[in-house]
Amino acid sequence: MQESHHGHEHSGHRVQAASVTLNRLALAATAHCLAGCAIGEVLGLVIGLALGLGNASSIALAVTLAFVFGYAFTLQPLLAGAVPFRRALSLALASDTLSITVMEIVDNAVVLVIPGAMDAGLSSLLFWTSLALSLALAFVAAFPVNRWLISQGRGHALVHAHHHE
Repeated sequence: MQESHHGHEHSGHRVQAASVTLNRLALAATAHCLAGCAIGEVLGLVIGLALGLGNASSIALAVTLAFVFGYAFTLQPLLAGAVPFRRALSLALASDTLSITVMEIVDNAVVLVIPGAMDAGLSSLLFWTSLALSLALAFVAAFPVNRWLISQGRGHALVHAHHHE
């Protein structure tokens, strides 16, 4: 009886360790996604505002650049690890698309619902504060998406497997 109890305890530790590992991988994947999205968002909105583009055009540019930078951040280590370009691109699309999409929807929705944020201008604290808040909330929204994808052997789990080949 005692041995089965210890066996059960050991199994519980494995489950807990797997959950911690899953959370760490999801956190890293979400931070990675945030980096690409943040660079693309900031650059796109700054360019859009500087050129006097309307809100829709600025957001379209920001979203496009967020995807470009997000995919590029995944492609770079894969290509450096000698993964062929087509395979690396396929892995980047499979691992990042859902996460970036969720992050971009939340990020842009937040900026759009904060009164005056899109019209505030680059020198405005309102613009930068709303952008920072929107990215933080986008991170929170994308974390469970990445966690679920990794738990299913998808998302950054696909990329992670290639880093250790």
